[in-house]
Amino acid sequence: MEEKQQYQPAPPANGKAIASLVLGILSIIIPWVGFILGIVGIILANKAFKEISSYKQGGRGMAVAGLTTSIIGTALYALFILVAFIGLATFSMY
Repeated sequence: MEEKQQYQPAPPANGKAIASLVLGILSIIIPWVGFILGIVGIILANKAFKEISSYKQGGRGMAVAGLTTSIIGTALYALFILVAFIGLATFSMY
């Protein structure tokens, strides 16, 4: 007689990890507001990492992806804003 294997369901994904991933993607796509969304995404990803390790939840991969996309979005728009300020300062001198 065959024994059926019992699979345990995956732990539920952390909500902050999902929100961090969404905000990270939006921070890359949406201009100007993307800088703020990226910062919020970074904060949520850090909180998600702490909750995932404390409460044994799922969603660590989403938190990593959210942190990565948030950092990319924030750095992209920070560089864009820096170049815009340098350009304005350069042209205002002439």
